This record gives sequence, structure tokens and C-alpha cells, in this order.
Amino acid sequence: MNFLTISTTAKKYILFGFVLCFGQNFSQNVTLKQDPKIENLLTEKRKLNAVMANTTRYKIQIFIGNSEESKKTLIAFKKENRLTEATLIFSTPNYKVLVGNYKTRIEAERNLTILRKKFPKALLVKPNMN
Repeated sequence: MNFLTISTTAKKYILFGFVLCFGQNFSQNVTLKQDPKIENLLTEKRKLNAVMANTTRYKIQIFIGNSEESKKTLIAFKKENRLTEATLIFSTPNYKVLVGNYKTRIEAERNLTILRKKFPKALLVKPNMN
């Protein structure tokens, strides 16, 4: 009797027995060697993603002017709005106070109408899509 004359059911049992006996040994001996540069690349990619998330979101400019006034505006805003992100940036020759980090234009416009009550010169800043 050779292997070709054995029934299909018997072949399945033989194959099942082979996998059962030897399959466990193969799965236990797997080791993964990873180049340390891959972790460095992943770290850089995470940083890039964070930067891209910040540059592709809408912000609201609530003030533009000199250094002292912009710092005062930033501090006053942060006291009243602790949960809203606010930053001070320098754009020659002025300083700008940017607030919020809005994913969509609609969300930014809703908050713009609220902020204009206190900051009448507030305007929407489009994301930088380079």
C-alpha cells in the first residue's frame, strides 16, 4: 500500500498528526532580530506626524502686535481658557497669539464667533498645506 492509495480521510488524519507532533516545535523557536535603526525611524515618523497634525489644523489668531501686549493677551486667554491650546509665535515684525487646534473649518468657525465677542479682531488661520 503506498500513499496514493490511502483514502482522503486517512490522508487528513496523517497530515493532522504530523502537524500536531511537529508544529509546536516550529512555533516555539521563532526569534525576531530587528535592526536598531528601525526604532529610530519610527521615532522620527512619530515626530513628523505630530508636526503634520499641528500644521494641517485650523487656528484662530486673537492678537497681533508687539511682544509685551501679545504676552499679556496670551496669559489672559490661558487664565480663562485652560483647556484650549494657545501659543505665541513671532512673525516679523509682529507677535501673534494663536489659539485652538481645530481639525475642520466648521469647528474653527464656531469657536471664532465665540472668541470675537472678547477679541473683535480675531481671524481664522488656514492650515499650512505644503
